[in-house]
Amino acid sequence: MKPLKSDAGEILREVARLYTRAQRVVADCCRTTNTQCHLLTELGRSGPLPLSELGTRVMLEKSWVSRAVDAMVERGLVTKEPNPLDARSWLVTLTDDGEQTVHDLNATLDQHAEQLMSSLSDEERKTVRASLLILMKALREDTAANCCIAPASKRESKC
Repeated sequence: MKPLKSDAGEILREVARLYTRAQRVVADCCRTTNTQCHLLTELGRSGPLPLSELGTRVMLEKSWVSRAVDAMVERGLVTKEPNPLDARSWLVTLTDDGEQTVHDLNATLDQHAEQLMSSLSDEERKTVRASLLILMKALREDTAANCCIAPASKRESKC
C-alpha cells in the first residue's frame, strides 16, 4: 500500500474513496443499483423532488435518472406523478416500501460506521467525531459542495 503524504487533500480523497467503496459493498442490502441507492437516499434526506432537481442533486444526467426512477417505480419504491407546481415536470416520491428500503440502508451503513469506529480508542473516536463535525460544517459552507442544492426557501416552494 502506498504511504500517504501529510497533504490534507490527498488524505481526504483517500478516505472518501475507501469509505465510498466500503459503503457500496455494505449497502448491498437495498438490492438496487448504486444509482438507485443514491437516488433513494437523496429522496430520504430531502423528501419529494422534481425529477430534474433529483438529477441535479446527485449530479447525474437526466436519462440515467429517468431510467433509474422508472425501474424504482416498477419495483414499488417510488412514485412518479405530474408535479402540481409545474405541469412540465414529474414529482418523485418515496413509497412506504421505498422509505423502508432507505431506513434499512441507513441502518446498515450506520452499523458499518459504528463497526469502523469501534476499532478506535475512546479518545480517537472523540477526536474523529469532532474532526468530522468540523469538516461537515466547512463542507456545508462550501459553494462547490452545495452547487446543486437550491436554497431552503426555493426548495420549500417546489415540494
